[in-house]
Amino acid sequence: MKIAFIVNAFPTLTETFILNQITGLLDLGHDVEIFAGHTPSEEKVHTDVKKYCLTDRVHYFFGDLMPSHKIKRVLKAIPIIIKNFHKDPLNIMKSLNVYKYGIRALSLLLFYSRNYFLKKEFDIVHCHYGPNGIFGVYLKETGIRSKIVTSFYGFDISEYLLREGDDIYKNLFQKGDFFLPICQFFKRKLISLNCDERKIFVHNMGIDLKRYRYSERIIRSKENIKILTLARLDEKKGHEYAIKAIAKVIKKHKNIHYIIAGGGTLRSELESLVSELDIKKHVNFLGAIEQSEALVLYQQAHIFVLHSITASNGDQEGTPIVLLEAQAMGLPVISTYHSAIPEVVVDGKSGFLVPEKDVNALAEKLEYLIEHPEMWSEMGRNGRRIIEEKYDISKSNKRLAEIYQRLHTGMM
Repeated sequence: MKIAFIVNAFPTLTETFILNQITGLLDLGHDVEIFAGHTPSEEKVHTDVKKYCLTDRVHYFFGDLMPSHKIKRVLKAIPIIIKNFHKDPLNIMKSLNVYKYGIRALSLLLFYSRNYFLKKEFDIVHCHYGPNGIFGVYLKETGIRSKIVTSFYGFDISEYLLREGDDIYKNLFQKGDFFLPICQFFKRKLISLNCDERKIFVHNMGIDLKRYRYSERIIRSKENIKILTLARLDEKKGHEYAIKAIAKVIKKHKNIHYIIAGGGTLRSELESLVSELDIKKHVNFLGAIEQSEALVLYQQAHIFVLHSITASNGDQEGTPIVLLEAQAMGLPVISTYHSAIPEVVVDGKSGFLVPEKDVNALAEKLEYLIEHPEMWSEMGRNGRRIIEEKYDISKSNKRLAEIYQRLHTGMM
């Protein structure tokens, strides 16, 4: 099948869930092209981007599909309109309707995108994140015959709704063909927004279990206990609360080494907090890392922490992929009662869950795991079992391909 992915940016270090879908569909023999708003300014890229030559498959809306320079963009559009107007005047005029489509029409983004998508004749246009689904429906309204699939991941069903209003997806829900929330929590949210339940399927995120291999967690004599957090340095990741909890635990347990891997805007603020708490010798900020580096960190760690919270602007997590990876590799995890996390981490079985922003509760669970290392292996085995049953990327990608096929053949 011919499949188009519409994403915000590509390639990105943090969106391995989209990367894994692309590579998985390619492995299954499908033809995938990627359409992105921009390329992120990241120094590192995942090895699969190079392995699968994905930069040859990506098209940037500004630069590839249409000229970045506004005057050149208009001048190039004129002969295209003259040449094709007699074939489909109504839909060409629609794509230029600034009143209905706003900046997407004014910038000629919709016109150029429609023109390209018509030529390629994709079977499926898979829009990642709700706002891209809105654009996918715009393409459909202007003549694209592809089936429009939209995945919801987090900010698009939390902060975005608070900012734009609950009706922002009304047209998408009516004209989009299928919707793939990544968890039951988001499915319930979509239904509450009046999305037709018959068009919804929970498509869990997945990871490559061959890459994330399980190993028992043990502590050697005189070895420091390595606690790992792997997440962007953003507010909703709750780093502030994890650091404060670590500071409490260090008062009793001096043999702690806390590793924080991830880039982001809050680094200097968090480093200042570490200095203020006088725990600099126990905490190490690594910055942004790629997948192979993450594997090493998981392998070396004893406990994984992700204290996710609802950000001040309402932004929420979906299913944090790092919780899948950490559990797959046998790490006991501590996280929060936030969004879909209770669907991934079974409290008391594969780890512990605490209330958001509750530093004392987090410190208490950390102390418990530090003082009961015999629990690590049991929790690790339980976590691995959960990921194998529900979050295997090979199974997930096959299900995704089956959904595409059924949509394409009219069985859905």
